[in-house]
Amino acid sequence: MPPATKVVIPAVGLTTLVTGLLTRSGVGPDHAATIADVLIWASLRGVDSHGMSRVPRYLELLEKGEANAKPDLRLSSTLPGVAVLDADRAPGPVALTMAAAEAVTRARTNGIGAVSVRGTVHTGAIGHYTSKIAEAGLVGVAIVAGMPNMGYPGVKGAAVATSPLSIAVPAPGRAPVLLDMATATIALGRIAQYRNSGQPLPEGAAATADGVPTTDPALARMPLPLGGAKGAGMSLLFELLTGVLVQAPILSAFHGGDPEGRVHRQNALVIALDPAAFGDGDAFPGAVARTLDTLKDLPRADQDTAVRYPGQHSARTAVVRTANGIPIPGKLWKELTEAADRLGVPLPTPAEPS
Repeated sequence: MPPATKVVIPAVGLTTLVTGLLTRSGVGPDHAATIADVLIWASLRGVDSHGMSRVPRYLELLEKGEANAKPDLRLSSTLPGVAVLDADRAPGPVALTMAAAEAVTRARTNGIGAVSVRGTVHTGAIGHYTSKIAEAGLVGVAIVAGMPNMGYPGVKGAAVATSPLSIAVPAPGRAPVLLDMATATIALGRIAQYRNSGQPLPEGAAATADGVPTTDPALARMPLPLGGAKGAGMSLLFELLTGVLVQAPILSAFHGGDPEGRVHRQNALVIALDPAAFGDGDAFPGAVARTLDTLKDLPRADQDTAVRYPGQHSARTAVVRTANGIPIPGKLWKELTEAADRLGVPLPTPAEPS
């Protein structure tokens, strides 16, 4: 029997499920809760490509030993505003949550806190970490670079990573301004979603393994850079600012023929900025509010199209999904059910139809 189209599960139930699956896979309770928090945050906001859909992959990374269930995270620092976190192949949510908290602590004292994360595994939706910084009243910036899986102009095959960027600015009284974007036209997770649904990909979004553009999700093996040379250039710079800066390059090791260079890993840079260090910190929230109000009051090109700032729509989605539950596609629910059976974790009860 084919799986149902979807099931809708309350966020609390999914949190318990993910935490249980991870702990049964060897992850400590605190780290499991952190990972679940990041994944559920993404699903609540409608970023399904980085939410519950990633759970089977996380379990696979742990089972194969590519992700370290018991990492020895070590923080080093030679300057008050800067630190390097050796993640020891910790799942990304564990490492970047720690990095964001450290960046906030250092920014409180020094005006800026910059934490490089070296050698983590799948960082998840990095908007989660910058939003946490914004919730602390600071400006958050994060970039990530990972395994080459995206095209580059003039190169045959995958050359650089779909390196994401996130910036979050606190906006008291409303959802933070939250930009969370990849340097690719489309995320790998989104390609999988198109493949599962049988829908064609948008033109110019993805390519075959040889770099030939395709709209067939069954043939697509890598995304193409956002804006061509612009997205590709951003990805290269993010590699330099994360891995190369802390002597942990990924791109050169990946393409250099060393088998260890093909071992899955990611690097990141998380920055917190205290507005008070740049002027009148008390005036900053009001200035942000006026800027957003000015934007939303500008003449509309189409009266039926709302003017939104980055992060506003996903924040509203989170309100709806918190109340009604998170939709899980049938294929994913089947995978989660099989994992729960295998690991002896009870399944949550679906939400009541509204």
